[in-house]
Amino acid sequence: MNKIVIAIDGYSSCGKSTLAKSLARKLGYVFIDSGAMYRAVTLYAIRNSLINGGTPDKDAIIAATCNMQITFRFDPETEKNTTYLNGEDVEEEIRRLEVSEYVSPVSAIREVREAMVRLQQGMGAEKGIVMDGRDIGTVVFPDAELKIFMTADPEIRAQRRFLELQAKGLNINIEEVRKNISQRDFIDQNREESPLRKAADAIVLDNSHLTPQEQLDWAAGKAFEIIERL
Repeated sequence: MNKIVIAIDGYSSCGKSTLAKSLARKLGYVFIDSGAMYRAVTLYAIRNSLINGGTPDKDAIIAATCNMQITFRFDPETEKNTTYLNGEDVEEEIRRLEVSEYVSPVSAIREVREAMVRLQQGMGAEKGIVMDGRDIGTVVFPDAELKIFMTADPEIRAQRRFLELQAKGLNINIEEVRKNISQRDFIDQNREESPLRKAADAIVLDNSHLTPQEQLDWAAGKAFEIIERL
């Protein structure tokens, strides 16, 4: 069976990774979490004091990308993707709010995006992948056979993110989450380098009132339609 590249873009806390993981599993494809890659860079910057007064040290972070090895491993027992930074499992740490607060300005650095895009394109050279992020269908894989742009009501996104963080035992309040999502939306859409945009040929998926299974059924249907035409 022919394989395709599936690009899933959209706003933060829309469930892009959840859909991408499920879709990759259903199709037998490789899932690549591009957002986790930028979170790993951000974590490295935080750990090495490359963010001062809330402002990323652009030159230092660019130089540091040469010392970063970001890889993924799929655990068949837990059915979860794990992110490794220089061989260390950082999956839980990169999901913390501190990383969320700085990932947008760090990912807005052109040279950082260029480095990550090169890695991502190399991962997708053989096709048969599902990748989610902010610029996958517009920059990383503009020729992807299937492009999905996800959106949802901001309040619903905030509630989802709040519950996710609560489930991880983090002491957080809903107002902090709302503020974080609003700030990330603004930065993602207004950054100079690869801003969040819907690709002209992307299909919009508003999942405000859809279950994960309903989203998966919809996306898998779109993928199979394209695969059957090849």
